[in-house]
Amino acid sequence: MSSSALDNEPQHTTQSPTQPPTRSPSRPAPGLSKMGLAAWIALLVLLGAELMDMIDQSVVLTALPAIQESTGAGSAAVQWLTTGYSLPIAVGLITGGRFGDLYGRRRILLIGTVVFTTASLLCGLATGPGVLIGARAVQGAGVALMIPQILATLHVTFEGQNRSKVFGLYGAVMSLANVLGPVMGGVLTEADLFGQSWRPIFLVNVPVGLAVLLLGRRFIPESSVRKAHRLDLVGMLLSAVAVVLIVFPLTEGHLRHWPLWCFAMLAAGVLVLGVFLRHQQRKQNTAPLVALSLFRSRSFSGGMAAQLLHGLLCGLFFMTWTLYLQHGLGMTPFHAALAFVLLSLGELAGATATAKSGGRFARRLPQVGVLVTLASMAAYGIQATAGQAELTLAAMTAPVVLIGFGLGMVSGPLADMSLARIPHEDAGSASGLFNTVMHLGIALGTALTALVFFATTGGSPDAALNRDAFITVLWWVGGLLALMWALMFCLSKEANEQAD
Repeated sequence: MSSSALDNEPQHTTQSPTQPPTRSPSRPAPGLSKMGLAAWIALLVLLGAELMDMIDQSVVLTALPAIQESTGAGSAAVQWLTTGYSLPIAVGLITGGRFGDLYGRRRILLIGTVVFTTASLLCGLATGPGVLIGARAVQGAGVALMIPQILATLHVTFEGQNRSKVFGLYGAVMSLANVLGPVMGGVLTEADLFGQSWRPIFLVNVPVGLAVLLLGRRFIPESSVRKAHRLDLVGMLLSAVAVVLIVFPLTEGHLRHWPLWCFAMLAAGVLVLGVFLRHQQRKQNTAPLVALSLFRSRSFSGGMAAQLLHGLLCGLFFMTWTLYLQHGLGMTPFHAALAFVLLSLGELAGATATAKSGGRFARRLPQVGVLVTLASMAAYGIQATAGQAELTLAAMTAPVVLIGFGLGMVSGPLADMSLARIPHEDAGSASGLFNTVMHLGIALGTALTALVFFATTGGSPDAALNRDAFITVLWWVGGLLALMWALMFCLSKEANEQAD
């Protein structure tokens, strides 16, 4: 790469596609305006890969009724279409981050892209819910390899205000994914291209994935930790088993009326988690999967907890909202997609305003965003209760846009301030952990729908039941937002505290 903005710190090796590894001294990254064309393309490819990953988290939401009708999927299968995607991500992100440290971040990113693109093709060709859920799980495995490399590369590349701006763009991309995902799901499903119904929502990933492969191989520099150790295979196995033992019974418990084995699995999951932490303590001087010293940072620990709640409320809110819009209010997939557009355009505006701030307001900005979201959720709940079946898309525009605006103020600054003081040699591990708690939160939030939403509806499309269940969900989301706001007091109070 020609731009010094993409030089790594001394503890990393960096290799462009056409040059041998270099070990240049540390120097500050220049402003974004000084980045060369190659550096801009690399940044756009990284953010494009993130966009593709996040779109597939939400693209199924507006297509769920069509998928149910086409494949005969029941309420359990509907949950697993999202949980089956999020769970492998939550299981594999920490390991994926360490793979990047060991074997090169660009290489692992491209391998993950191949896995994700192939699985997307399988999703588009699936004829039943079992095959579709399995392909979604493979998609998630590909994402687990891809996402840590994106955040780690951004972290080791940019410093100070430049990093705040880039993470602001990262938040904007996540907001854009929330726009494009439900819109693509609704528009492509209703368009019924070539009589394929919902299938194009997955097939569109194939050309995008090929573009990421070609441009990423050419423009993204290779980077890795200079003195990386071998992968902690025991730690990898223990972390994966702990996540599965905890999330699976939460997802299946209500559907199976909470048999004894669900509680046994939860207890076993907590036990395995304890064994994992003990194992990591012993491995701290010999290549642990997780550097426990990361949690000595108040900003990182608090940011991780806030990120977990962020994922939890997203997993709970967005799935139940699409069912409320279509079953509770009788909207078509296209009109439900328009509702997502309203929210996500608000998110994009909030993220854009945050990016322009350059991190000057530190934790105050995301805290204000949470308060805006909480107030808007309350207004939306009052409106939904009063309007019942008569609530229209036009009437809900103001609270929905403001919900999005508040959420858009959170993602970028939360990632920036949580990772700001992390040493570059731990970038892969930290970014893997940070993304793990987000996707684990989404999986837990989706699992929580069984207790909060489906416990009321019983999987029925009855409009009144779906409206009542969604009002209950809003109370839960409000509580999660309040906890998230409190946890943000752990983040940096002053902007200059974020500098490395």
